[in-house]
Amino acid sequence: MNPFSEKTMEQIAAIIKKYPEGKHKSALLPVLHLAQRERNGYLSVETMNEVAAMLNLEPVEVYEVATFYSMFNLQPVGRFVLEVCRTSPCCIVGGEQIMDYLKQKLSISEGETTPDGLFTIKPMECLGSCGTGPVLQILEKFYENLTEAKIDEIIADCKQQHAVLN
Repeated sequence: MNPFSEKTMEQIAAIIKKYPEGKHKSALLPVLHLAQRERNGYLSVETMNEVAAMLNLEPVEVYEVATFYSMFNLQPVGRFVLEVCRTSPCCIVGGEQIMDYLKQKLSISEGETTPDGLFTIKPMECLGSCGTGPVLQILEKFYENLTEAKIDEIIADCKQQHAVLN
């Protein structure tokens, strides 16, 4: 496994410094976010083991946290992870139809990634935007009051963004 970049290591060191000796477990969530961002959007066992070593934790302590929170991916994912809210308020206003449309449009099922590696559809329990559903999230950006037309725009924007970056 490649070591973390110098920039990421500096960020990790700054996070760890915030906590007293023996309390480095408190740094786990932000360090896992950095690790996931650097390692193609998911946390492999090897990556989680590296984090455990950096924080002087047992690997199982890292696995417990990474498997508990839905924001961490334990398998490879696409460049754009479309996290779709599946709770009742979103479903009442069309969330299930949005999920069905995404699956049809991208020709994949929930949890799958498109063959080009661009998109993964991931159902989420609650994104905390009940008044503006249906909603989906890509990284830290929310897309609210979704329609099929808005989904088409989001997908086109992601493809354009990918083309510009590559």
